[in-house]
Amino acid sequence: MKNVIRNLLDWIYKRRCYCCSSSKESLPICSKCYSELDFNSPMVDRIIAGVNVYIAGSYDKNMQKIIRGIKYHNKKELAYYQAKFMYEYFKMLDINKQFQVVPVPLHQDRQRKRKYNHMELVAKEFCEMTGFIPNFELIKRIKNTKPQYKLSRVERMNNLNKAFIIDLSKYVNLPILLFDDICTSGATFESLILELNKNNIKNITCFATTSPNF
Repeated sequence: MKNVIRNLLDWIYKRRCYCCSSSKESLPICSKCYSELDFNSPMVDRIIAGVNVYIAGSYDKNMQKIIRGIKYHNKKELAYYQAKFMYEYFKMLDINKQFQVVPVPLHQDRQRKRKYNHMELVAKEFCEMTGFIPNFELIKRIKNTKPQYKLSRVERMNNLNKAFIIDLSKYVNLPILLFDDICTSGATFESLILELNKNNIKNITCFATTSPNF
């Protein structure tokens, strides 16, 4: 029903594709631009602190636009397409588990300024598609860290030192799917994994939308 209403509104108001500006389909992302997104091979991309990390696809120009649109330009409707991309990749993996999906949290100051956590939006859409349980309360970011993209790996780990805490009262007895948009060095995932491990939480899988190629 949600998708039917979304498509009806798109048809009435003639939406333009955020990637190419075409209004032919009146969609936030047209089928042509979505079809140009490249999936990675369905396999473990890397292992961080003993945890499998999966990366759904390439950091190409359309995916960059989608992520930046959600993250910085209030294009919340694009969360559906990012989640769809991740879901279609996830179906290719031979993983038969029921997860609680835990997106990387924002510090309260940054979330207050942005007014939302972009990965919570994507996680909600993803959970609707998979039937997984969203858990946005288990991990809190208590340190307002610097942006990671300009930092070296050592600087990233120092930046994330003591950045997160676990609220065990919010823990659900299900495997955890740590959820993020971009995995570069893996420092954020590593910091979260180590904090979860300190709280005797070990059944973890990491999943990111994309990873830049350097």
